[in-house]
Amino acid sequence: QVQLVESGGGLVQAGGSLRLSCAASGRTDKRYNMGWYRQAPGKERLFVAAITWSGSSTYYADSVKGRFTISRDNAKNTVYLQMNNLKPEDTAIYYCNTVLTSTWPPLGVGAWGQGTQITVSS
Repeated sequence: QVQLVESGGGLVQAGGSLRLSCAASGRTDKRYNMGWYRQAPGKERLFVAAITWSGSSTYYADSVKGRFTISRDNAKNTVYLQMNNLKPEDTAIYYCNTVLTSTWPPLGVGAWGQGTQITVSS
C-alpha cells in the first residue's frame, strides 16, 4: 500500500494561483497512475485531474481544463496540481489518490487521505 499526504492548500482570491503537492510513501516502487479529486461542502467527491506513471498522459475534468496542470516527479514520489485563475467554485477539499485510467472519469482506488482545503474568495 502507498500512503499519500496532500499539502499546499489555503485561502486565495479569485484569479489567483496555488500549487498542491501529494507526497507518497510506502510502496512507492509500484508504478501508480495518480489523480486529484475534490469535494465541495455538501457535494460528492469529483474527479479533477489524473496522470499516468510515466507522465506521458494527462486527463482533466472539463471544469478545470486550461486552468489546472497535473505533473509528477517520480524521483521525489510527489504529484503536483498547479491551479491558475482560481474561481470561487473551485473551493473544496482536494484529495489525491492512486487511480485507474481505464475508466472515465478515472477512478480513485486507494485509501483516501485527509485532503487539503482550498478556499477561493470572490
